[in-house]
Amino acid sequence: MTSAEQKSSAGPGEAQSAKGKEQASAEEAKLRLTSDLSPYRHFETADWGDLREDTPLTLSEADLEVLRGWGERISLDEVSQVYLPLSRLLNLYVGATQDLYRVTSQFLRQNHAKVPYIIGIAGSVAVGKSTTARILRELLARWPNHPKVDLVTTDGFLYPNAVLEERNLMGRKGFPESFDIKRLVRFLTDVKSGCKRAAAPVYSHFSYDIVPGEEVVVEQPDVLIVEGLNVLQGPRISDGGAPELIVSDFFDFSVYIDADEEVIRDWYIQRFLDLRKTSFQNPDAYFHRYANLTDEEAVKVADGIWTSINLANLHQNVLPTRQRADLILRKGTDHSIKDVYLRKL
Repeated sequence: MTSAEQKSSAGPGEAQSAKGKEQASAEEAKLRLTSDLSPYRHFETADWGDLREDTPLTLSEADLEVLRGWGERISLDEVSQVYLPLSRLLNLYVGATQDLYRVTSQFLRQNHAKVPYIIGIAGSVAVGKSTTARILRELLARWPNHPKVDLVTTDGFLYPNAVLEERNLMGRKGFPESFDIKRLVRFLTDVKSGCKRAAAPVYSHFSYDIVPGEEVVVEQPDVLIVEGLNVLQGPRISDGGAPELIVSDFFDFSVYIDADEEVIRDWYIQRFLDLRKTSFQNPDAYFHRYANLTDEEAVKVADGIWTSINLANLHQNVLPTRQRADLILRKGTDHSIKDVYLRKL
């Protein structure tokens, strides 16, 4: 019996009890973020926006339209209130890190090697990670001391569908075991060690698979943004084994995009409904079989996918990594960021 079937076969009392526990857990997590003992400083967006100081807004509405993800309603005002202060903070961090490498090289009497500053962005499916990553890339590239900013998504490091099918993992796509973590770690090792060229595979959401022969090439950027579901996963030590390098070992700064799970579920279903009317209509699309569903049927299918795969992954693997982030951006029902949590130094 699948997890989805198990949920549907549970009695009303069981289901209500499980939902109550999840809600209580979410409330406990919020309290941990805002308590006096929290490792984070809490800012409402207006207070966080004041930290922008005189950082100019150089993005236009036309620029923002290109950067918005599916269903995102981010405005220039939110860019000013949230992303400009964040870009200013990251610019200061990048500058300080560059100075640190420079003085260390002077001390060691070595030539100063260019070491990219790496930023990780994590969060649930449909929470807006990609939009955040694109906006940050655009803003950070406009600072003069680190103009070369690249972006890589970990979707490219998913195993191809043929491999997932062979390993019976298609129903767990997006879970940690569906990624070629060793290849991702090799890629980040090359980037962080200053290799002139590092290549990452390309994933297509249209074909729902790795694109054969295509790659994203990273050539010694000043800043690299790495966006993905499980990028903040902690080490997993097998019995008697030594801990291995993990993706977050390479991060200089990390961001977690957060929202209530019921809200994210609604966003996921709405995105599915919108795609059913657009890209799913293409006969070559992987999800073309859903193109002619009624609204009621589409909601049921989307909710089933969300519950059995994405929600399960969120509970088991993604949400537990939130407390490892340096910055948490928490969204409200309208997609806008309401609260910012910055880890205390």
